[in-house]
Amino acid sequence: MNLLVLGSGGREHALVWKLSKERRVNNLYCAPGNPGMEEAILVNLDLNNNSELLKFAISNDIDLTIVGPEQPLVNGIVDEFRANGSLIFGPTAKASALEGSKLFAKELMQKYSIPTAEYRSFDKSAEAFDFVSEETVPCVIKASGLAAGKGVIICNSVEDAKEAINNMMIEKKFGDAGNLILIEELMQGEEASILVVTDGENYTILPSAQDHKRVNDGDEGLNTGGMGAYSPAPIVTDDMLRTIESTIIKPTIDAMSSENIPYSGVLYVGIMITSDGPKVVEYNVRFGDPEAQAIIPLIGTEFLDLLLASANGDISSIALSESDKSSTCIVLSSEGYPGSYKKGVKIEGLDEDFSSAVVIFHAGTDKKDLSYVTDGGRVLNIVAIGDTLEASIKGSYAGVRKINFEGMHYRKDIGSKGIAYIRNNLT
Repeated sequence: MNLLVLGSGGREHALVWKLSKERRVNNLYCAPGNPGMEEAILVNLDLNNNSELLKFAISNDIDLTIVGPEQPLVNGIVDEFRANGSLIFGPTAKASALEGSKLFAKELMQKYSIPTAEYRSFDKSAEAFDFVSEETVPCVIKASGLAAGKGVIICNSVEDAKEAINNMMIEKKFGDAGNLILIEELMQGEEASILVVTDGENYTILPSAQDHKRVNDGDEGLNTGGMGAYSPAPIVTDDMLRTIESTIIKPTIDAMSSENIPYSGVLYVGIMITSDGPKVVEYNVRFGDPEAQAIIPLIGTEFLDLLLASANGDISSIALSESDKSSTCIVLSSEGYPGSYKKGVKIEGLDEDFSSAVVIFHAGTDKKDLSYVTDGGRVLNIVAIGDTLEASIKGSYAGVRKINFEGMHYRKDIGSKGIAYIRNNLT
């Protein structure tokens, strides 16, 4: 088979790494990819140019295209590929509105009684300012459109809320994504990430995960695309997963079908586990990043079968096996991220001897004079597999200590919530 993966980050490197182990794979392409993806043939294509991508897929006899990031999905790449008979994994443009429009997602949840935070939407800044002046804080302010995982601001004061509204709606710091905003109640609890692969009716739940969105330890600082993740998340017990499945996962897939917008591909559900039960924080229409880097190494050899079956419209015959081990991913970022940062900083240590349990997924890297240099905010993902969560955490940080670049930043508490949960629930 010839496969094409679209994207260039750590998530896409994890997909490439996994698919490269398939004996059935002949040529494995990634567009545009990054220089760390030595398992793939890199192709310099524009992810926002559907016709260019389709032309490449047809001329290179691509048997399956796997879409990594959300923007091509919202742009309708799945619709265009399908219309031309080219097999592709992911949801249609209409179905991608679950991530592309937070308002669409909220209205769907409200209509089908899927538990989530109370909210109000605003397309006029003056009305939003008036609302936060009258309402109690804390609250959460979200840009409705795509904002690379950064368009969510937790506001603990009226001043914070007004600043967030100003940044989104007036200063346009997230572009058109902030033309319409949501102001939500701040849910209290612990977050978890649940990913399912679906054909629009049947679904398979992947190992649970917990992301770390804030840039600094202790969940301090600005929201990022994600600073690390671990899988599975101990807080997602078997009982909790059954509740999430019955109140959120199945109702969401059924709701999309009822709306005549069948959803196929991978559906990511950000969950807040509150005292009232699990509630939806957000939907994403693709593998999470960095959740994918932690989850994918735990999935059995049927991974490609599952992607193919979803793209073909029937996953009912695929039985997915999962490792009983744990995985931890730690993101190494550039100084200044998620704000401005330098590029071209030389990375040291990638040629060190790493444990066989450690995998390094490149994200924002480039290559100059045979050396890797930084080329993004999130630079590298250090992933380790262990028999326990604690062992995987130790393995990841042991890998991190071998790597260095000027301004390298990473959180030192990835997985600590999981360890605390385990210790607090020992019988």
